[in-house]
Amino acid sequence: MLKVENLTIEIGGKDIIQDINLEIKKGEVVILFGPNGCGKTTLLKTIMGFSGYRIKSGNIIFKDKPLNNLPIEERVKLGIGIMYQHPPKIRGVKLQQLAQYLTKDEKEISELTQKLTLEEHLKRDVNVDFSGGEMKRSELFQVLLQDPELLLLDEPESGVDIENIGVMGGALNEYLKQEGKSALIITHTGYILDYINAKRGCVLLDGKFWCVGDPKEMFGAIRKSGYDKCKECICPQH
Repeated sequence: MLKVENLTIEIGGKDIIQDINLEIKKGEVVILFGPNGCGKTTLLKTIMGFSGYRIKSGNIIFKDKPLNNLPIEERVKLGIGIMYQHPPKIRGVKLQQLAQYLTKDEKEISELTQKLTLEEHLKRDVNVDFSGGEMKRSELFQVLLQDPELLLLDEPESGVDIENIGVMGGALNEYLKQEGKSALIITHTGYILDYINAKRGCVLLDGKFWCVGDPKEMFGAIRKSGYDKCKECICPQH
């Protein structure tokens, strides 16, 4: 479904991502680990088509279509959705209005509102005066209503309490169980691993992939040994 081939990404004259390769198959969930500043968010935003991230070399291909020169809106139409680490606030636009713009299916809006316990938030401006957990539930609500084939999730559980991680994890797991749904998920806490069926994890260090393996095993090793040990390959690539 998604292929990243020999990709180097430059920001302000500096190579942030260096000659990486990644493939995500239809129906596959891949977890992306790495310390702050290693290039994880850069990779997601480049796949999504944000400005300011120059593809110096390599290709991004989604469903056999090259993405390098496609604007964000065309990537959305192809079936890619992103959940931000720091969701934007939109004053003057109610969450319900945005939901109705994203889908005409009122039943889907109602069901997802209940799953993510957002009933009291529909009449409020999008993400304005929301707590960190409310923002993340709102952001997941919005991206799932788009019904993307590929989800890009940047630390979905960051700043969310345990109870709401369960709420979000349950909704996300149910969505990803649908045939053909795929995801690339960044996590620091590892909590999201308790709710989704991910078979592959990757560690990104200094703009390069160092380890590939079972995400739960990898996270356990990272917690024990830290990322520096990845260069000694705590989880050998395979």
